Amino acid sequence: MIKSIHSFFSRAKLFTLAWLSVALFTACAPEEPTKKPWREELTVIVVPSENSVDSEFELQLVNLFAEQLHVKIKFMPLPLDQVMQSIVTNNAHFAASGSRSNDSESIRFGPSYQTVSEQVVCNGVPLRRMEGLLKKNIAVVAGSAQEAALHEAHKKFPALHWHIRRNQSVGQLLEEVAEGKLECTVANEEQLALARNYHPNLDSTLDIATPSKLAWAFAPDADAELLAEAQKFFTLIKQDGTLHRLLDHYYGHNKQLESDDAVAFITKARTVLPHIRSLFEEAATLTGMEWQLFAALAYQESHWDPLATSPTKVRGMMMLTEDTADRMGVTNRLDARQSIIGGAKYLLLLKEQLPLRINEPDRTWLALAAYNQGYGHLEDARVLTQQQGHDPDKWADVKKVMPLLAQPLYFEQTKYGYARGGEAVNLVEMVRMNHDLLNSLPIGSVPRLIPPTQDYKILGKSKNEAPRLSSSNAINNLSEPSQSLSIYHPARNGVQPAR
Repeated sequence: MIKSIHSFFSRAKLFTLAWLSVALFTACAPEEPTKKPWREELTVIVVPSENSVDSEFELQLVNLFAEQLHVKIKFMPLPLDQVMQSIVTNNAHFAASGSRSNDSESIRFGPSYQTVSEQVVCNGVPLRRMEGLLKKNIAVVAGSAQEAALHEAHKKFPALHWHIRRNQSVGQLLEEVAEGKLECTVANEEQLALARNYHPNLDSTLDIATPSKLAWAFAPDADAELLAEAQKFFTLIKQDGTLHRLLDHYYGHNKQLESDDAVAFITKARTVLPHIRSLFEEAATLTGMEWQLFAALAYQESHWDPLATSPTKVRGMMMLTEDTADRMGVTNRLDARQSIIGGAKYLLLLKEQLPLRINEPDRTWLALAAYNQGYGHLEDARVLTQQQGHDPDKWADVKKVMPLLAQPLYFEQTKYGYARGGEAVNLVEMVRMNHDLLNSLPIGSVPRLIPPTQDYKILGKSKNEAPRLSSSNAINNLSEPSQSLSIYHPARNGVQPAR
């Protein structure tokens, strides 16, 4: 009996010791780390702007960053002059607002993703020396990179003064300068290039400070892990070419249009285009593409002249060759309606020939290059692009190589030989600019008019093209995409996609 009691207490003692050990281990074990809030949702400050180029570029970067982290995004729209204060007080994780990161004492910045010159823009003769700016009436947007650049310039020129504008944009101030309502303002080179398309009298030859290195702004006590993720993200998109392609997509064609060309385009967009807009809209309905794209292409090809003819025998609004016109069932290239719908369907055909892995907008830009020089020459350029270690599916890479098709060292190794590749690059970039201009024009400035018969139903006569008057049923045979898209197949013509 005594032995049994002793055994019971021994077991109880062992149980108590085991329980105490478990309790002690649990108390000493490290707590499971809680997930940081930004790992669930990022709060990002953005600045609403009438310049959709800047805001869309920033939004694209933020979305890519969120995809890398697999997190949701909560956007916080704020005026530019409130951005930094909101970051300092930790109201958001960071600001994607095109902030100048060159000098800062209270803000931390991520890696720079774009470097742009800050230029003074004045009404009248452009300034060439900073001394000439000291007595000028200058206004800049509060909280902008331009204001920060002026603070840097002020260190060297203490007599420099300016006033700030709230709830306005750089574009609005540039417009005031162009109209003589403001003497001077400051804008970066990309903002100025865009504005000059609408206000060709704007010009600048004077940088006011060191170029701005634009970056995301973070709070002074920002999470080191979040900053590291931002560093990792920008390193990655710089290495794989994503950043270069984004910059090219949003800004690469900004400087392609000369001032006189921009004025001519905008004038015709308001006077000529309304009479033929319905034709581009019809082509858009048939193809599922934007009417503005077809209008931009037609302007670049013929300046919206239905009787246009080139020395190489391409003719009409969309400047079709005889072979292309035959493929698309166009019986009269001088008939504006036939030309536009035939050209639109041909562009769609070229897009559909490209490998399915190619995404927009590269798919459209590559198809436009093929529209100019032919699908075979585009494939030659894509093969060369791949051979040089670049991406044959990205227009930003292909356009650097395509001009080489005019050089014997390169075209002699290609399947289709010599091509005016530089001409194709120029056409694509100009169409991109025309397209952006059309989309940027104020709503209502390009009204939709029912075109009078004489404006677009052209009587034409040329070799192999009998004179005829188009009617609403004249090209019903082109209304079904399957009829035109079955005419030409890359495989039948020996054209293979770049691998």
